[in-house]
Parts: sequence; C-alpha cells; structure tokens
Amino acid sequence: MTLDEVVALCKRRGFVFQSAEIYGGFRSTYDYGPIGVLLLRAVKDQWWRSMVQLRHDVVGLDASILSPPAIWEASGHLDNFTDPLVDCRDCGARHRQDRLDNPEVCPACGARGELTEARQFNLMFKTHVGPVEEGAAAVYLRPETAQGIFVNFQNVVNSSRLKPPFGIGQIGKAFRNEITTGNFIFRTREFEMMEIEYFVKPGEDEESHQKWISDCLAWYTDLGVDPNRLRVRNHTGEELSHYAKATADIEYQFPWGWGEIQGTANRTNFDLSAHSGSSGQSLSYFDEQSGEHKVPYVIEPAAGVDRGFLAVLNEAYKVEKLEDGKDRTVLSLKPHLSPIKAAVIPLKKNNEELVLAAKNLKDELQSLSLGRVLLENSGNIGKSYRRHDEVGTPLCITVDFQTLEDQTVTIRNRDSMDQERVHLEEASPYLQEYLR
Repeated sequence: MTLDEVVALCKRRGFVFQSAEIYGGFRSTYDYGPIGVLLLRAVKDQWWRSMVQLRHDVVGLDASILSPPAIWEASGHLDNFTDPLVDCRDCGARHRQDRLDNPEVCPACGARGELTEARQFNLMFKTHVGPVEEGAAAVYLRPETAQGIFVNFQNVVNSSRLKPPFGIGQIGKAFRNEITTGNFIFRTREFEMMEIEYFVKPGEDEESHQKWISDCLAWYTDLGVDPNRLRVRNHTGEELSHYAKATADIEYQFPWGWGEIQGTANRTNFDLSAHSGSSGQSLSYFDEQSGEHKVPYVIEPAAGVDRGFLAVLNEAYKVEKLEDGKDRTVLSLKPHLSPIKAAVIPLKKNNEELVLAAKNLKDELQSLSLGRVLLENSGNIGKSYRRHDEVGTPLCITVDFQTLEDQTVTIRNRDSMDQERVHLEEASPYLQEYLR
C-alpha cells in the first residue's frame, strides 16, 4: 500500500480534497469532504471523551486564534520559533538546512555548492487588526494552542477551584509558515491540535510525563492502530525546544517511514513563569502543605488531529483478493470511528414500497443518535456494498421484497461479508449492540 493509493481513495470517496482545486489548488491546504469530516470529528470526539470528559482532573478551554505580540515575546516564540533556511542560487528553491540529506547539494536541481548560508526563519504568521497596517496593530496567528491555556491559567484556577494535579484540554487550529510541506495532510501550514497542559507539583513532573506517554499510546491502540507500528522516540538535547526539559514523540510507521503524530513535553514552569514576569500577574497556586504560592510544572501531551486522522486511515486501508479474483478495497475502521455507522439499501430504487420501508428504517436508526445512518438508493446492491466497504461503513442493511412479506431485512457485515436475516424490530437493538 502506498500513500498515493490513500490519497486517491480520499479524493474518490470524499474524505479529503485539495483546497481551491478549481483554481489549480492552493499548496499545502486541504478541505475535508462529506465523509472525511465525519471521520475527523470522530477522532476529535474520541480524544475529547477519553482525555477530558472521562477524567475528573481535566477541564476544557477554547482560546482565541489571534493574539498580541506580548504573548509570543514572553513565551520565547519571537526569538526561538525558527527554522534554518537556505536558498539555492541556481534554481531559487528554498529548503530547511536540517532536513537536507547533503548540505552541499540542492535536492530540487542537484546543483552542488550553490546553497546560501543558513538564516533563521520565524514560522509564525503575522497579520494586522484594524484598518491600518502598522506596528501597533500587529498580531499573530497562534503556532500552538498552549499559550492560550497558560495565559488563562489563573482564570481557570479561580473559576474552577482546581489545584495540581489537573489539566486543561483544548482542540483547535494552529498555523505555522513551514518552509517544507508534504506527505499529503501530514505536514501543512494550517492544522489542528488536540492538546492538554497538565499542571503538577514540582518534583512530580517526571513521573507524570511517563504516565501521559503510556496513556496516549493506549489511546492510539484503542483507535485500532497496530502497536507494532507505533514507537516512542525521546528528543536529544539539541532537539529540545527552548521551553522543554524533556520531550518524547509518539511516531507512526507511514508508507514513507516513521512520522511524529504526537509530542509529549515536560515544559517545567517555563511558560507560567515567563508570562507572570512579563504581565506582572501571579500565575501560581497555593500549596497548603508548605503554606506558599508555587508555580506548577507542566506536562504537555499534544497530538495532531490531521496526523491522527491519516494514521487511522492508513491503518484501516486494505485491498483484499476475493474468491472471484476481483479486488476489494475496504477500510476496516473501528465501528465507533466509522463515518457512516450503517447504510440502509432498498433493493430497487424505483419501487415506492421498498424505498418507503428503507426510509422509515433509516429514520428509526438515525434517531438512536449513534452517528450517521445513510439511505443508499443507488439500485445496485453490489456497487453499494463496495462503496461502503471503501468508506468503512460497518453494516449494510438491505430492504427487499421479502421485507414487505415478513418484516425482515438482511444485515451484511463489512469485515466478514457475512449476511444474516433479522426482523425489523431487531434492527435498532442490533445496531446499538454492535456499536456499543
């Protein structure tokens, strides 16, 4: 299986489209289609449920995307959030110096000795608020969601009456002016993050760091990712961000090789101390044991939504050889992630009785609030099955002429392709039990 096959499936079945495609496409931006947006939401919903809703020690936040320079100056991003950039004098291409296989050769044109000296390139997107583009009106699109949590630390503590250990979770967009993008939706300039800042007492940070790495690994396997295609890679001293004491990446084995899908950093008390010093506001908690105000340490599990989406899609993609010699493409998604939970298919698309019975069943199943249920009225059962295999629909329910006689329907399982006959009254509990 190749990345090109996954990309082709995404276009064909409505998972992901190239942004602005009718204008030739806008590089490094993508739009999630009718099927893709359902899978994307399922990944985010599972993360929110596991990391926020089911935990007693994590609350949620949704901070703004635009923020003033003062935040990024205090956090160190204005000075440190940079990549080394080189230009090729021969073809004009730009590259990240640290990503070159050979620092003497331009990978675009092959010219040797034509790369310029490296200069630091800040990755943040800068814009202006108001009608006048001047320095006083400058703002930044956030390159990470974390800072919105840090500057709201005291607000959350005061309003929620929380004390360490506790976390603040957030899902939201971030923007980085990456020099090099690629591998489909893996590396883009606009992306979404699922992030927690978990505040702990100083001295408890290293244990908490390891616990979060283990919990996040388990979350990916719960999504159906093969643990043998996951690994943890600890950052070396030179790789560490300016705020980090330690960082460990969870990497997934994509078709092109290992790629980071999540980072878990021990940010110590760097951010809260920096914002406290810069703003003059206390960002601390009262430690009853010592009778002192202390600035907590922070453990940050930060996962890429788009990368998680791509890993789940890649993991589920299969091409099977059937007994008749034909190939079957199937997405073996976990049922709770499947964009469409069930498809109800009338045997004949122009038969009013069959279509009405199928529609009534579809409405009944949809009312269970288990997820998207689709009425598939194409008139070709075989093609309908193949289409829903490709988008990962776990169950297809066929309404045929026997349904009109004895009130039974055929339920087909995506993975085994087995079929069984059940009464209409049993269809709802059947779906509920299957998705439980």
